[in-house]
Formats: sequence, structure tokens, C-alpha cells
Amino acid sequence: MSRLSDFGDYAGMQKLSDLFTFPSDERSGPRLSDVRVSPDGRHIHVLLREPKVGLMTFDKYERPQLAVNAKKLDVWFRGAVPVVDVFYLDRLHGEDRGTGAVAAVVYENGRAEFWQFAESKPGWHLLQTSDLCNGPRARVVSVCACAGLLVWCEERPASESSAALGSARNHLRYCVCRRDCEVQGGGGVSLGGLSIILHNNPKFTVVRSADRVHLLPDPSAGAQLCSSKLLLTWSPQQDSFTVSTVCKSTPIKKLSAKESDFRRLVTDCLGYLSALEPPDVRGFSPAGCGGLLLLLGSGWLCLLQRDGTLRRLHRLADDGAHASLCACADAVALVAGRTLHVIEASCGRELQKVALKREGWLCAGRAGGRAPHLLSEAGLFALVDRESAAEPLGAGPAEGVRPGALLVEAVFEEACKYYQQRSLSGTQLTVDALKRGGRFQSPLSLASILRNYLDSGWRRSGLMSSLEGELRALVSLEELKGSLVRGGVKEAEAACETLVEREVARLLSSSELDRDALLYLNSIFSIFPGQAWRAAQAALQLHPNGEGPLCSRAPPDVWKAAKPPGLPEVLPVFELLCRAVFHFQPSWLPRFLELCQQQQGSAGGESGVPLYKRALWVLSSLEPEPERRRELEVELLLVSGRPNAVLQALRTLTERRQWERVTQVARQFCKQSPLLNKEIFTALLCEVARHRELDPHLELLWALCPEDFTVASILNLALKEAPPGRAPFAGGGSSQLTVGQLRPLLSKVLQREAKPSQRYADILQSPSYPPPALPRRPVPGPDAAAFSCGFGENTSR
Repeated sequence: MSRLSDFGDYAGMQKLSDLFTFPSDERSGPRLSDVRVSPDGRHIHVLLREPKVGLMTFDKYERPQLAVNAKKLDVWFRGAVPVVDVFYLDRLHGEDRGTGAVAAVVYENGRAEFWQFAESKPGWHLLQTSDLCNGPRARVVSVCACAGLLVWCEERPASESSAALGSARNHLRYCVCRRDCEVQGGGGVSLGGLSIILHNNPKFTVVRSADRVHLLPDPSAGAQLCSSKLLLTWSPQQDSFTVSTVCKSTPIKKLSAKESDFRRLVTDCLGYLSALEPPDVRGFSPAGCGGLLLLLGSGWLCLLQRDGTLRRLHRLADDGAHASLCACADAVALVAGRTLHVIEASCGRELQKVALKREGWLCAGRAGGRAPHLLSEAGLFALVDRESAAEPLGAGPAEGVRPGALLVEAVFEEACKYYQQRSLSGTQLTVDALKRGGRFQSPLSLASILRNYLDSGWRRSGLMSSLEGELRALVSLEELKGSLVRGGVKEAEAACETLVEREVARLLSSSELDRDALLYLNSIFSIFPGQAWRAAQAALQLHPNGEGPLCSRAPPDVWKAAKPPGLPEVLPVFELLCRAVFHFQPSWLPRFLELCQQQQGSAGGESGVPLYKRALWVLSSLEPEPERRRELEVELLLVSGRPNAVLQALRTLTERRQWERVTQVARQFCKQSPLLNKEIFTALLCEVARHRELDPHLELLWALCPEDFTVASILNLALKEAPPGRAPFAGGGSSQLTVGQLRPLLSKVLQREAKPSQRYADILQSPSYPPPALPRRPVPGPDAAAFSCGFGENTSR
């Protein structure tokens, strides 16, 4: 470290020194976290909180005599409106390099002041004042500038209705807004119109990092709220959000920012977030390339990369309450209490550990520079840059650090970057996935990576033990190649059988299959259909038993691979398995669908297409014999158990005149629900009115009559469905429906109507109430009255 200033060369040095000499337990003294240092180190801004609110600025001039009559940027007696933050605006394309820096001062009520510092006209000059918020009652809680934009989080006033709903609704009364902002050459700032990035969200701290804006939850929100467990990253260029959490290395989801409602944005994440207990974020700082450094309450220093991947760097032995951190070149500087840690960003190795005499606070250095500033009561210091100084930032690794253990992770991270560049998939490859999934598919590339890292001479036992499984797989692959070359046809077939069985089992046991994995699985089923079917049968443990035609003992995790829908131009796993079942065991297809529904529900995944419809699509694409196809269609519809599918199967059986099967289906599914029972009975009663083919099954049909059917409704339905041009209820040798056929049903319905309702049984048993009146008989319609005279006769059937 080298000291840049002891505050003696700043205008108003005495006040600045007095501000830092307040006892730490007095509220009148500002905290180091309320101090802002300009990127060039020439301006120090102190945000004053209660009881005096405002801003004090201390400037360092190249010619100190100009500071005597300079205009200061002091706004610390500006009423009861506190200053939210002070930050510097970037100039586009390096214009007007001769002019001074432009700072933005944003107040809690949404007012923004833009000030410019000039050496020729000593001091700060107000360029303009603007209102960021549209509403006068809005309150800004955090603000930053990113890529020509002003981004802030504001609190909207709660309505009376929402206030009555409780604190949960009030918790989501914030919104994140933006305005285009450009520093003009003539001296001024151009602001665009306001647009909302996110609304109905909790309180967020907006942090700019390169071309990304990170939204960090407010720690005072409470751990019981799921919104305090996630991190959001907004990309202005891609107009997209990435949802992450410190409990998971990969992002939860990525989606377009067109959905600006926070509640809809995280609805499908609430179940996952409710089970998490993430540590608190003790400190944060922007990192290069749009990342964000995070110091967690667990002691871990992590890097949230621009794509949402969370990478652990280093774990501190102590867990101090206050900490600041800052990125510098390929290292991370971290101050916890009175200790400065310098950590190598590539592998997490601690380079240096320095004890400080006083508490310090790290601030970012010049834009584009690499050395951050350290602010303390003793002055302003600069951490020596490893590239600009002859002596490196850290002389060597700290005691107790094992470089070999850190080298293992560095090798895997390097391999992840290499394979990610070669991959056509958008799925982020992590170190855990690389170790578990056998993803080292290029031995030459792996060897080159190892050679570069092993030249350092560090111990390699940990690395070799981590790669032992990959090396064994590589050796076994070479042995298999040799056996294929030396062996005959039978040996080749046995080797192919073994390979296909292992690959299918590995892919089906994978929790997530990307596009490349699905293409690979499709090619296996296409090139080796018989071997792939036997491998799938073994992986799913499909076999017939005595109780039914098919059963499975595979764990539920294996069946999860069959649920997701397919990607464009790629056949999903479920459809692949259905094809294989149809080709080799067609009679198993309905039972296979039933097993899939039992294991993972009838939903078809994110596409929302039910599994039985996906199975029907496979059946139609294979074009089997018409008779066999209709039989399987009926079985698939019935296996689904859905009311519409059951009715569709019943219509198919009716069209084919399979009355025995029709009655079996009616008896099986009428007990499923009253509504389905009514639909089935109505359909069959219509068939009875049209022809006499259901005469042998009338007794079963009358037993299925719903409770809400009346004599009038039955007769009206029979009259309506009678074939035109023929007299209904004819006697003699007519093939039409007769009253005699309906007599058992009508007698049953009349007896049911004549009975007193059971809902009044308690009233009938009570002596304090008179007995109810006799039930009314329904007045028959004109058609029914015309045939009432022959109701008691023994008409011909």
C-alpha cells in the first residue's frame, strides 16, 4: 500500500479530519460506508445522515491557491430530504476531455442535481436539476448509472386497500425505473423519458457492474419472505433478467424483461425458494465483465458471474460484521474489521494478509485502472497494482494455504471455459457437472490444460485423484476399441450392447437433458433400435408380472427424464420410449403410459400437453394397421382416466358396435364422478332410442341412471333421439324403442321421486316441526301424456 494523501492537501482538511475522529458509538459521526471517493481520488463526498442530513464535499486542486474562492458542493443544510447517493457519470466516446468530472446527487424525494467540477473556474457548478420520478410521493431508496442509463429503485405510496391486506402486500410496493442519461458537450445532461423495468417488487439495492445491473434484496425485509432469498441481474442490452440465489451455483431461470411484474417473474420459483435458508450478504462490490463480488455471512467470498453462475473463491476464518471489498486486476481486496485480505481471483488463494492500525473502507479506483483506494482515518491509500509495481501485491501464499487443493479447482474451471466455448448448447457448464457427468470428451485438450498447470511444480496428488475416474474411463475406452478391432462379429455385437446399455442408463438417469444429449439419445435409438430398447427396458426395470401385463421397479428419478417436452427438431425421451415399446411390445403401450402417469403425473411437462396425447401422436406417426391402431387408441384414452378421453373412447367403441366393451367401460368409469356418469348414461340412452342392439344390457344401463334424472327428461330424450320418419314407442314387430322397455327405468325413477327427500330427515324426526307436505308429482308433457294411457299395459317388446 502507498498513501496518496493524509487529507492535508484537500480543501477543508480540518473539517474532514474532524468527521473521521468522532467516536464510533456516536450517531453524529459518519460511517466509512457513507463516504464516496471519486475515481481519480480528487474528491471526497461524505453523506450526512440523522440528525443533520445532506452532503459535504472536499476537493484536491492541482493549484491549491484556487481553492480559496472555489465553489463548494455542500448541501448539508437542505432541509429534511436526505441524499441517497453521489456517483459520477461516464462520458460517451471520450468527448470533452478538457472539462471536469460530472457528478449526480440524487435525493430521496427523486430530485437529481448534476454538478460539474472545473479547474479553470474553481469549484463545482450546477448544470441542471431534474425530477427522476413521475409521482410527487415516490421515494428513491437506491440509484446507480449504467451504460448511459440512470437506474433506481423507488417506493410507491401504498393505497388504503393494499394497506389493509397486511405487510406482505406493502412489502411489494417498490418498482425499478430507468431513464436515458447523456452528458452533453456544451455542459448539460440530457435525460430521456421514464420507463419501468420491474414493478410490484420488494426493496432492492441497485448495483452497476459494467453493462449489468444487479438487484440485491434489502436485508431488513426478513428471511421469512422468499423475495429476500434471490438475486436478480438485468441486462439492458439483451433486455433480460437472470434469477439467482447464493444457495445454488447455477441460475434458477433466465427470461425476457418483457415480463415486468415481479410477482409473475418469480411465481414458479417460490416453492424452491421457500425451502432455502441463504446466508446474509455482508458486502458486495462490482467486478470486471459485469460480475458481482459477494461476501456472505457464512464467510465465503463468491463471484456472481454475468451469466448468473455463482463461483466460490475463498472462505474467511472470521466472520466480522462489517466488511468492504473491491476487485483489482486478477485479485480481490477485502477488508474485514482491521484486517486486509488480498485473494487471487483465479483460484481463491490468499496472497497477503495485512493487519491495519485503524478501520478502513475500500473504494473503487480510476475507471479502467486496477488499484482500489483504501480510506481510513489516517488518510487515503492506494493498493499497489501488480502490473504497475515492481513488487507484486502479495509476496506469496499465506501460511496454512494448500496450493494443490486450489489448483484442482483452477484446472476444472479452465476446462469448463474451454468446453463452454466449444458447446452449441446455452446451458452453463459447472465444475460439479463436469465432475459428475463424464464430460471430459477431448483427452488432448485435457492434457494441454494439465501441462500448463503442472509446470508450476506444485504437488499434484489432489488433482490426479480428482481425475482418476476420467482416466480410468479413457483407458477402458481404449481397451474397448482394441477388442472391437481384434474380435469378431459376436464380440462386436456384445460390445455394442454393453455400450448402448451404459449410455442409455446414463442419459436416463440425468436430471436435465439438453439439446445435445437428446440428439445423442435419438441417434442411439435410430442406429441401435433393438439394443436401445433392451437398455431402456433394463434401466426402467420393465417386466410383466402375474397381477398385470407390465410393472416397473425403477426409482422415480429415472422416470423424470421422460417428462419434459422435446426441443425443436428433437424427439423427446417419452416419445422415443413409446416408439420402442410399440415396435417391440405393442401390447405394453397402454400400460407403459399408465406407469409414466403414476410416476410423474398426467401433465406433459412445461408444454402442458398431456402424456396420453403425446402417446396418441406417436401412434399416428407410426401408421400401424387401422384395426390395431383403433384398439390401441381406445386403450390409451381409457388409461388416461380423463373424462373427455373416456367419452372419446366410448364414442369409438359405439361406432364399432362393440357393446360388450361399451358396457364394461360404462360400469368402470361411471363411479369416477357424477358428471361423467351423467354423460355416459345420456350417450347410452341415446343409443337405446336409436336401435335395439343394447337390449341385452338394459338392466345394467338402468342401474347407471343418475339421481337427478326425471321421467320427463328420460321420455323427452328418447323422443328426441328417435330416428325420423318412424313412430316412436311403436309396438308389434317394430325395431324402435317401446314403453315396455322403458318401464323398469321409469318405475325406478317414479319410486325415487315418490320417496321423501333425505335432506329433511332431521326435520321429520323433530316434534317441534309439522310434517312436510306430500311431494309433488311432475306434470307430464304433451308427448308423455299421449302415451300415459298405455303405460300400464303389457306392450310388446
